Amino acid sequence: MSRREIREQIFKILFRVEFHEREDMPEQLQLFMEELGQEENKDTRYIQEKYGNILERIGELDAMVNQVAQGWKTSRMGKADLAIIRLAVYEMKFEEDVPEGVAINEAVELAKSYGTDDSPSFVNGVLAKLV
Repeated sequence: MSRREIREQIFKILFRVEFHEREDMPEQLQLFMEELGQEENKDTRYIQEKYGNILERIGELDAMVNQVAQGWKTSRMGKADLAIIRLAVYEMKFEEDVPEGVAINEAVELAKSYGTDDSPSFVNGVLAKLV
């Protein structure tokens, strides 16, 4: 899988967080991996590891976003936008091998595919304030 495809898969499992209780997420991850239909390999292990790291830091990520998203607390954001923003903020703040510009660009591309017409500019605006 390409890095873009891996990022998209991580977004998809993060999106589920908004619809399930925290204690249900291990089962949701297992179901997601089964739906992905790939044998365990370095990509699937990376997806699981990165998802777990993001899940552990959701409170911290949301706090960062809430500080800069004027008039848009995470509780009011669209679920797809929120998952995309969480993924990008994690990459920007906790992954040294992902340049901030790349994280923002990839988030905007995900927003174009999975968000509303306003999502790309919204996601870009929130993330730009965190640079």
